[in-house]
Amino acid sequence: MKRILIIIIGLVINLTLFSHPWKPNHYVIIDTDGGIDDIRAITMLLASPDVRVLAITVSPGALNADIAYIKVKSLLNSFYHEGVPVGINRTCNFKSPDFQVALNARWGEESGLDDKNAADCISLIKEILSTEKTKVSFICLGGMSTVSLAMKGVPLFKQQVKEIIWSSAGPNDKNGFNYKIDIPATEKVLKGDIPVRMVKGLGQEIFYNESTLKAISLIPTIYADRISGFFRSEIVTNHEFSFSATDEMVALYLHYPQLFQHDTIADDFEYSPANIASLRENMIKILAGQTVAKNQTIKEFPVDPSFYFADIEPFVTEISKKFGMDEWISSVITNELHRHLGVFSIVGVKMGIRAREYFDTGVDEFSTISFAGSDPPLSCINDGLQVSTGSTPGHGLLTVINDTLTVPSAEFNYMNRKIRLTLKPQVAEKIIAELKEINFVNDLDSNIYWELVRKNSIKYWRDLDRHDIFIIEEIQ
Repeated sequence: MKRILIIIIGLVINLTLFSHPWKPNHYVIIDTDGGIDDIRAITMLLASPDVRVLAITVSPGALNADIAYIKVKSLLNSFYHEGVPVGINRTCNFKSPDFQVALNARWGEESGLDDKNAADCISLIKEILSTEKTKVSFICLGGMSTVSLAMKGVPLFKQQVKEIIWSSAGPNDKNGFNYKIDIPATEKVLKGDIPVRMVKGLGQEIFYNESTLKAISLIPTIYADRISGFFRSEIVTNHEFSFSATDEMVALYLHYPQLFQHDTIADDFEYSPANIASLRENMIKILAGQTVAKNQTIKEFPVDPSFYFADIEPFVTEISKKFGMDEWISSVITNELHRHLGVFSIVGVKMGIRAREYFDTGVDEFSTISFAGSDPPLSCINDGLQVSTGSTPGHGLLTVINDTLTVPSAEFNYMNRKIRLTLKPQVAEKIIAELKEINFVNDLDSNIYWELVRKNSIKYWRDLDRHDIFIIEEIQ
């Protein structure tokens, strides 16, 4: 009997690890008040492939909502997540102290941004919950005003939101900053039907010690780089609170609840960080994007340059560092699927990764319509698209249009939002001109032709930056 039990437990663990090949475990809406710990918490949540950030709302707190909105938008834009929607709570009457360090903290490039056309937070929450059918965790990094408004104004809120995770010292700390932002809202939410998980910070205890900051600086992701840059700022380094951790604990709790002590308070729960050393280690995992297994058959994708053919070997490190491992892995798989290196298949990879980046999604999460047709070389884009996005014909997520003029372009539909990416005409014309020249001199069946195409493809693989080569249009 004991042996059977062990086998069953082992199967359950394996099913947990491999239960769904792409779907993240956590779908979240974040409400922030623009505090300096919020930038770190939000960055961690965006960094994790096991979390899908559906939307971010901003409420008064450490900063007023208009300023916090600019901070959040600048952060998302810096990560190229322009498609993550942001809304504002303009009804909360709390007068923000606009803490100087929070006001001066740099989240991203703020020039050209304003809040004039920002969505109303309740309208945005209503739209998200009517589109996403997975149960959602609502994360509060500030006060409870937005949650209280949503409980009243969004009929689906009580049905679709499985829990509220609140950065708070607990219901007994009635002098806590987040508690006092909107006391009636706080008391209403705590008495509501949705479980509230109150996650405590570390107070004055140092979380970001020297070894932790060094470990973060060595992580080759844009998210870790943003956290490192935050700590290099003179405004931050001169502020004692910066090196503790408060709202970050919410992100860590979401991933690793076993590292927290908890006390049950009626139907709600109060959580305190228990294992600080393990929390530091797992924060590194989150920022490195190592919260889930990304591959289906191999544990790690080879990055040792000697693993690759001689003409690719000199560029492995450069390309993977410059454009990230997601693009590198998708390009390698596409080239194997395509059975030769081709410029347009690589363009398809870069296009698909850019679309995922825009919406901040994983694979298999949106449908794709390609306008590249079915005739090479333009149709080679389709192979890159399906590998980089998971929008494959087998999943029913890729449609190739042939009844119009073929163009290096595709539309991506995610949660009732649609964008179109088109390769810039000057880039497309240059690629096509070079392919025509190679074809003019060499026959398609000659080895020399394919050798020149391969050499040309490696050049473009290395030189084309997905952030510079596409026109991105939002489609209503």
